[in-house]
Amino acid sequence: MITDVVIAGGGPNGLMLACEMSLAGVRPIVLERLPEPSQEPKANGLLGQVVKMLDHRGLHERLSGSPQPPQPNSGYFMFGAMGLDLSLLQDSPVYALPVPQRRIVQVLQERATELGVEIRRGHEVVGLSQDDDAVTIDVASPGETYQLRARYLIGADGAHSSTRKLSGIKFPGITYDRMTVCSAHATVPADWVDSATGALNVPGHGAVLPFLPHRTEHGGFSYAPMPGHPPLVSTTEWDLPESNAPMSLEELRVSIRRVLGVDVPLGPPDGAGPHVLRRLTGGNTRIAERFADGRVFLIGDAAHVYAATGGGPGLNLGLQDAANLGWKLAAEIRGSAPSGLLNSYETERRSAAQRMVLNAQAQAALIAPGSDVTGLREVFTELLRDQSTVQRLAELTAGADVRYDMGEREAHPLTGRFAPDMDLHTPTGPVRLAELTRTARPLLLDLTEEASLAETLALRHDQVDIVTARSQTPAPTALLLRPDCYVAWASASPRPDPMEIETLRAALQRWFGVVKPAHT
Repeated sequence: MITDVVIAGGGPNGLMLACEMSLAGVRPIVLERLPEPSQEPKANGLLGQVVKMLDHRGLHERLSGSPQPPQPNSGYFMFGAMGLDLSLLQDSPVYALPVPQRRIVQVLQERATELGVEIRRGHEVVGLSQDDDAVTIDVASPGETYQLRARYLIGADGAHSSTRKLSGIKFPGITYDRMTVCSAHATVPADWVDSATGALNVPGHGAVLPFLPHRTEHGGFSYAPMPGHPPLVSTTEWDLPESNAPMSLEELRVSIRRVLGVDVPLGPPDGAGPHVLRRLTGGNTRIAERFADGRVFLIGDAAHVYAATGGGPGLNLGLQDAANLGWKLAAEIRGSAPSGLLNSYETERRSAAQRMVLNAQAQAALIAPGSDVTGLREVFTELLRDQSTVQRLAELTAGADVRYDMGEREAHPLTGRFAPDMDLHTPTGPVRLAELTRTARPLLLDLTEEASLAETLALRHDQVDIVTARSQTPAPTALLLRPDCYVAWASASPRPDPMEIETLRAALQRWFGVVKPAHT
């Protein structure tokens, strides 16, 4: 008996993919090695386009605890431990959602269960082979080893992915061994914290803004007072001797003295754990040789890793891998995928991974020690007063600069980009565009005069959702959205002409196959 899809890995990326596939009518089996969700502190939140993506699936409210839609960060952010003044921008592309990774896993697991996904905890992929029809998967579980036959296997099992290794997919890249990052949840003197700015005023050194990495000639320091948790204090240093001793608060205190040149008294963290107390040496920046091998696909850290602190950007990348692959693989399984659709997963997501690696490498160069880097940073500081520079770096940081090739030579500026949210007035009442994409189906939004586009096309609604609406704000007059909420086609014409209609039909064919007229 062959199941459609097995997902190796029940972390955020694997669970997100399970939800996406279930919305598309394919219910996968998720195999997770750990018997229970990890309580180890990892990422402290989500950053970038994925915050909007989760809103488009109705998950932002569950994670934020608020019915309000995501709001962009219009204050300061950071790039290479330098302030990025987002107030210079008319529309900031940077979205952040502070929520621990274990809560992300909890919400995605609850949603996957609601959608009928089977999650097998304590089950690990230990072997695989594939033929023209399916993948045979050897699974180790408590007390037994068994086999599964699946049409497709997805490796969402992290940087040390067994799926990738068993498939023989190489993982080329660079290993860095010079950098050591020490981190701990700890208390700091209350009277050192500025109640207005949240900055940590360090006597003998000066103010350190919260969440903004602070570089000196000797390393880096950061102070992150996460809501509901003790502050996370971290240092970054280069070329330290190896240590096999357990990490301690005293080691972090000594490291801070080397980096800042002064002492910062740290106390043990308040409240129940688990708390961070770790030392990380080195890191890897790697992109898999290929994201697919026959009937095996890779997403998230199994496909790409980069040496950088913080898990927010990595989750932004991995969760969008899941959104990109889910609808395409489901269409392939249903037999409705046009030629080349599944191949576009690697084309699009490899490009996004390469942009993230570029981002990480550029920031790593700017935080390195040395007077030459200090000179580079002074030049960069001047550049960061320029609005266009801030715009480009903010988009790079958020992943908002990703633009997929949709096959049009002279396309609308929104084509290939993630759909903007819009306040719409429909025949049934007001609604946000993000609320129309909760079902993960293709969507044609018609804002033309007298709904001329929908009338001209007369498509069957069981293949593409068609919504006619009005918008009070300047907006395109028509959008065709793929299920991952990227714009496949757009128009600014009050009444699209025959040539535009033909490009729309071409986009429908390219991404969704044969779309039948309503009268058939």
